[in-house]
Amino acid sequence: MKKLKCAGKTLTFDRTLVMGILNVTPDSFFEGSRYQSLDRVLKVAEQMVADGVDILDVGGESTRPGASGAVTCEQELERVVPVVEALNKNFDQVISLDTSSALVIAEGAGAGAGMINDVRALKRKGALEAAAATDLPVVLMHSLVDQPEPGFEPHYDDVAGEVNDYLLERVHACEAAGIDRERLVLDPGFGGGMFGKKPTYDLQLLKHLDRIVAQGFPVLAGMSRKSFIAAVLDKPAEERLNASLAVAVMAAQAGAQIIRVHDVAETVDAVRMVDAVRRA
Repeated sequence: MKKLKCAGKTLTFDRTLVMGILNVTPDSFFEGSRYQSLDRVLKVAEQMVADGVDILDVGGESTRPGASGAVTCEQELERVVPVVEALNKNFDQVISLDTSSALVIAEGAGAGAGMINDVRALKRKGALEAAAATDLPVVLMHSLVDQPEPGFEPHYDDVAGEVNDYLLERVHACEAAGIDRERLVLDPGFGGGMFGKKPTYDLQLLKHLDRIVAQGFPVLAGMSRKSFIAAVLDKPAEERLNASLAVAVMAAQAGAQIIRVHDVAETVDAVRMVDAVRRA
């Protein structure tokens, strides 16, 4: 059975795990996930823990299209380090740090983060070396560009195959930097903007998620309230819970072992049913 050692805590993949999103930013795409005071973050995290969350994912940089300006390393540190410290002090769950910065990786690990979750798959300067030095598990996400230009239109001939190739290339880069493949989790990177997926590609990627699962790494799927749901249902982010649960169930059925969400209680119930059917 696959396990990940996360700074003194262990994630065991004997069931589908749920990762709760804690955005300490002013401009995350879903207003309901923006938490800018430490007290508020702790209250939300406490509820997530009560609801059955396995991993708390802290991010200090919004990657949504049109986010308000680049975040400096110092700003990101100011946002995330006190939160990581407080969460680590108050809860037993693994704390994941959503960052691409080498300095934030190093400082976050020192503050108690148990996992690095990088939307840029450790491609920024120094990130590979910083992650290797922490000895923490790393989530490698597929993204097509660092920052999309206005009018950017992604194109794939075979989205699942091309995402697979990218992620395996990053696995090889990690191994060359001294990061053991047993520490790696793959994320196909659902969503637009820098992730480079139009809704049709997101749907194809979910349909063929088993191709990425087949590589043998734990797979993380983050689709909660994302824009491809709006493309199908024409609903704002606040009205996408039901559809988010549907795609979470599909991802879990395809073999994704971590589901990253805004709505923990509902998703925990949904994936527990998937696991129960699988064990029946």
